[in-house]
Amino acid sequence: MALTIGVLALQGAFIEHEAMLQRLGVRTVEVRKPEHLVGLDGLILPGGESTTMGLVAERWGLVAPLKAWVRAGKPIWGTCAGMILLAERAIGQKAGGQPLIGGLNVTVSRNYFGRQNESFETFLHVPRLGEEPVRAVFIRAPAIVEVGENVETLARLTGRGEEVVVAVQQANILATAFHPELTQDLRWHQLFIEMVEAEQRQDRLSLESAERTS
Repeated sequence: MALTIGVLALQGAFIEHEAMLQRLGVRTVEVRKPEHLVGLDGLILPGGESTTMGLVAERWGLVAPLKAWVRAGKPIWGTCAGMILLAERAIGQKAGGQPLIGGLNVTVSRNYFGRQNESFETFLHVPRLGEEPVRAVFIRAPAIVEVGENVETLARLTGRGEEVVVAVQQANILATAFHPELTQDLRWHQLFIEMVEAEQRQDRLSLESAERTS
């Protein structure tokens, strides 16, 4: 059975994520309301403007359902602004702060790599994705400046004269500071699909074990 993965479609680069998933044979759903989360196997929070996305999600009653999704251990991937929303802690927020979904045990610095005109592309070494370097597009990008327990670092990059983390995984949470959906490289989306499939296998095993003991 084909997977169904939702993409938060409040603002930002959600259409590009959908196109990548569809190339991999995945059915996609644009998530704008809480009821759109029903029946999804995984969820992507795209890049965009994190403050705007958080405020719109709050206005449309999505913040609590998204927090519940993370607490339930369901697969979720945040790219750029999506990574900020998933962070437990964020610095450099606009006045008044912004809603955070949380769940990812990291501290994120918003716009760490500068403004729009300081956006750039580079290649990253990501062992989980193989030996070939991964093209990464950074647009007003954040960075992870503190990594907490149970968080696996997937990629690092030197910025402002220091090495920072730009991709992590924590159980069923994947987060990247850049925009894989703006390249032609499907490996990040394939990795997330593999995470979703692994979660489904675990759910089936748990159900079978419960049935045997009942």
